[in-house]
Amino acid sequence: MAHRVLVVDDEPQIRTVLRAYLEADGFEVAEVGTGADTLRELTRTGSRPFDVVLLDIGLPDLGGLDVLQKIRGISELYVILVTARSEEVDKLIGLSVGADDYITKPFSPREVVARVKTVLRRNTRAEVTDTQAIDASLVFDGLVIDRERREITADAGPVTLSALEFDLLLALASAPGRVFSRAQLLENVWGYDFYGDERVVDVHIRGMRAALGDDAANPQIIGTVRGVGYKFLKKASA
Repeated sequence: MAHRVLVVDDEPQIRTVLRAYLEADGFEVAEVGTGADTLRELTRTGSRPFDVVLLDIGLPDLGGLDVLQKIRGISELYVILVTARSEEVDKLIGLSVGADDYITKPFSPREVVARVKTVLRRNTRAEVTDTQAIDASLVFDGLVIDRERREITADAGPVTLSALEFDLLLALASAPGRVFSRAQLLENVWGYDFYGDERVVDVHIRGMRAALGDDAANPQIIGTVRGVGYKFLKKASA
């Protein structure tokens, strides 16, 4: 069954071009031009859920980042931000509130299709890993990661992470003590053909630490190896 993509942009010409390229590659596509219509489309009853949203930041009614926050309140589907503003802060702010990737205008429609395929491959890799796993859960002192249910439980109770943050934590926790560079994490979690800035890893590490209650100044779960990357600090329980 074809993956569904929602294209959100206030410029009809851009929507038309993206729709043509995505449909030519086998995707099922819907398009809207406002933030309100985006939320209405995503909550429409009786329709098959979308897999990816291409979300323009500069919408005429609701800000794209506001729409993204509302999406994250109802769904964990993949969101790729599209922005005409190239400043790094815009990209990182967007990723810190739950985007999975970003694209800066002007862009190649072929690049957009490649990005959509990349985020969808992350889900496929996670399913293969879970199926092949010997143990359904990774158990550490004060932390349990259930790979099959994609659930995390800490001493204080359940921990809520985004789909991408869960994959990132799982990649680190699967090899406790091993130092992963940002490039390795991008390849393992985002996909080998990720086009973005390596600092997106830092943004998601911050979000993950906040959700886990892990103090960056004195980390107990995710350690920073300065100039290199990150490692999982806890040891597996016997």
